[in-house]
Amino acid sequence: MTVFDAPLEPVAADRIARPARQQVAVAAITFAAVLALVFGVVPALANDYWFSAILIPFLALSLAGLGLNLLTGYAGQLSLGTSAFMAIGAFGAYNALLRIPHLPLFAGFAIGGVAAAVVGVVFGLPSLRIKGFYLVVSTLAAQFFVEWAFTKVGWFSNFNASGVISAPPLLIAGRDFSGPRGRYLLSAAVVVALTVLVRNAVGGDAGRSWMAVRDMDTAARVAGIPILRSKLSAFAVSSFICGVAGALWAFAYLGTVEPHGFDLDRSFQVLFIIIIGGLGSLSGAFLGAAFIVLLPIALDNLAARFLTGVVDVGHLENLEKIIFGGLIIFFLTKEPGGLAHLLARRWARTVEKLRRRRGLAS
Repeated sequence: MTVFDAPLEPVAADRIARPARQQVAVAAITFAAVLALVFGVVPALANDYWFSAILIPFLALSLAGLGLNLLTGYAGQLSLGTSAFMAIGAFGAYNALLRIPHLPLFAGFAIGGVAAAVVGVVFGLPSLRIKGFYLVVSTLAAQFFVEWAFTKVGWFSNFNASGVISAPPLLIAGRDFSGPRGRYLLSAAVVVALTVLVRNAVGGDAGRSWMAVRDMDTAARVAGIPILRSKLSAFAVSSFICGVAGALWAFAYLGTVEPHGFDLDRSFQVLFIIIIGGLGSLSGAFLGAAFIVLLPIALDNLAARFLTGVVDVGHLENLEKIIFGGLIIFFLTKEPGGLAHLLARRWARTVEKLRRRRGLAS
């Protein structure tokens, strides 16, 4: 028996296992704190304006960003069809809840997500042959086709002349969630559940396969990773999440929506979320969505306070777009890792400074 075959001493084994136990404990405490904040503190302190105008769109856009980040940030597949998959999820959930008697609300959302996943796989098939700009064009075709189909085929909107669909009754176990607080809790529950599922998928075999394909698909193929299954599963999971996000956007936030509500601008908005928040980061989807939702409100408040009567309203809108575009250029050039990477680096520096101070004090 060599030294490499000898069993670990109990003390050495404990030293190896201790960091893992500490990481699990920190993760559990963090998750419990997030749940307490989301379902305890925020509902107790926020008012109807915060629920309806800030928190609910933030949650829906965060979920859409999470889906696109999984596809683009983790699997390396570029897409401009996010809004189309959101529309499929919204219209799919609407028709499922309308046409299937006594269907639970969450089941309707799931059916809308599955419908989006199926269409996502269909439009993801070209990724087996093309990549980069050409794949963007392929997913862009999905955007235009879906918007056209929902506008021209009256069945999807229950033959409404305007093509508008309205939110079904937001009832869960006989309880009405149609109020601002109820819609927030409904959205938060869906987002938390799907975030946990995505976190587990990214940390498992599926996530490792996606990242291997992203980094170098030829090497992944040589290593025995199924390229076909990895790419299509990324499109399916991503489209499912975006579909559920579309259902939340239509029913929990807007209440009513038409096909043009899921236009190309919405796809670009979700793309900007993951660029600003950080590609390949789950927290980046939430940071980017917070930035997208809060920046226009902050600019409006600043303009109303300091520029009212000085600058024309139309110029203020253009100024907001200029600032927004400049920030996107900044993150692309100076901080490609996005807000998630920036905050992680600042946090690491703060922790290092605290350790140094403790070392000097001792």
